[in-house]
Amino acid sequence: MSAHFDSPVLLKEAIEEARYGGKCVSLGFALRSNLPAPGGYALGVELVSAVAAKDESAIAAVISLFSELAPAVAVRSSAVGEDSVSASFAGLHLTLLNVMDAESMIMAVQQVHASAFTAEAIAYRAKMGVTGEPAIAVVIQQQILSDVAGVMFTKNPISGVNERYIEASWGLGEAVVAGMVVPDSFRISSDGSILEQVLGDKDVELVAMAEGETREQEVDEVRQSALCLNQDQLDSLHDLALNCESVYGEHIDIEWAFHDGQLYLLQCRSITM
Repeated sequence: MSAHFDSPVLLKEAIEEARYGGKCVSLGFALRSNLPAPGGYALGVELVSAVAAKDESAIAAVISLFSELAPAVAVRSSAVGEDSVSASFAGLHLTLLNVMDAESMIMAVQQVHASAFTAEAIAYRAKMGVTGEPAIAVVIQQQILSDVAGVMFTKNPISGVNERYIEASWGLGEAVVAGMVVPDSFRISSDGSILEQVLGDKDVELVAMAEGETREQEVDEVRQSALCLNQDQLDSLHDLALNCESVYGEHIDIEWAFHDGQLYLLQCRSITM
């Protein structure tokens, strides 16, 4: 192993934000707190930079991880010192889903690194007063092939009311995050009572393909006209909100997914108001 970068660590062991970025450390904290996050690995900033530079020893250190997480992984950015209460780089730094072989995983790490150096990312850094060179770590996680997914705010980001606000749609949650659909929305009181359910316009879903990557496909009329979350699922999300608040504190933004009846925590961060 070269001296200028560290080996990948289990996500559960990622504790240094200066090395692994906010997302890795947050997910590691979730796993140590027994929250239902998918397992995976954290790649430190220097290791990611070395993979981006096509350093053979760095690539060798990472490429073997795929077999442990197969058949598919998600490769996500974890910026150092950038996401905060006042600024969020969500959507600027790349996430690559349903990566289905080791070579594609390495390419995905290189693409995530490159996404921090786009004109849009640099302009946002300047706007938010973030100085210095971008420092990007990477999360490599088991891909959750979700039936329904979305986001949940433990405080309503629109009204500021102390209630859960949920947006959800069929398929992978990137459809909600990237604004591909008008999601179903739900409001749940802090005691778990359903306050409102609003049908969205879920005419497409993002699905994982057997050959890798993802694609949009049409949603049939029956599912378009039905709410994508039932009472049991909303109860599970409320419980997840309580558990996340007990670990992270109040007013948080949660990305989540259901697969085969199991609820997974994909990300947890402070709400950017």
